Amino acid sequence: MKTYHCCATCIHFSAKREGKQMIYRCERLGFDTETHYQFDCWVPKDHVKKLMDKRQ
Repeated sequence: MKTYHCCATCIHFSAKREGKQMIYRCERLGFDTETHYQFDCWVPKDHVKKLMDKRQ
C-alpha cells in the first residue's frame, strides 16, 4: 500500500491547468495539495486497487 498511497492516486484528487501552471487539489478536503502528499483519508482509484490486488 505504501507504494501507491499518495494524493495523485486518490479518488478525491483533481488536476487542472491554469495557464502554464498545474493546480492540484483535494476535492474532499477543499484545498490545494501536491501529487506526492499523503493523508489518512486516502481512497485509491479503481485502477490503483487492481494494481494493489495484483501485487499481493
